[in-house]
Amino acid sequence: MAERLVGTQAPRFEMEAVMPNQTFGKVSLEKNIEDDKWTVLFFYPMDFTFVCPTEIVAISARTDEFDALNARIIGASTDTIHSHLAWTNTPIKEGGIGKLNYPLAADTNHQVASDYGVLIEEEGVALRGLFIINPKGEIQYEVVHHNNIGREVDEVLRVLQALQTGGLCPINWQPGEKTIV
Repeated sequence: MAERLVGTQAPRFEMEAVMPNQTFGKVSLEKNIEDDKWTVLFFYPMDFTFVCPTEIVAISARTDEFDALNARIIGASTDTIHSHLAWTNTPIKEGGIGKLNYPLAADTNHQVASDYGVLIEEEGVALRGLFIINPKGEIQYEVVHHNNIGREVDEVLRVLQALQTGGLCPINWQPGEKTIV
């Protein structure tokens, strides 16, 4: 039976990652909570694929908007940090993603993808799952869909802003509009 994640404490994680300066480091949900930050954690299937670069690069181009909303972005797949580094060192024209403005984490033991319910066990890869976690560590939003379809950055930002209002946001609510309550 599927387990509900929205409204629950997010599974804690610490993963090795390729950082924006292309060094190896670690990312953790606990650090973001300590720093009173929102976390946008997204999973993608694997490096050197076709749909992944489109969304990974698009999210990176909008990092300043996430920063302005007190949110940190973490991208994750089951690939290694060495694969991530090679991918960030490969130009976009040659199938790479270039330098990013947020870390790419390596969930090589598949534990985090499993904890968040996005692991395709028989393939050892993650579905496209995205989670918005508030500064208290509670999952406020999740979306998981087929790996053939990329995500829309505008919608992620809209949902993050809606969650931060603390109000009730009707269909088609846009930042700056009034909430119901």
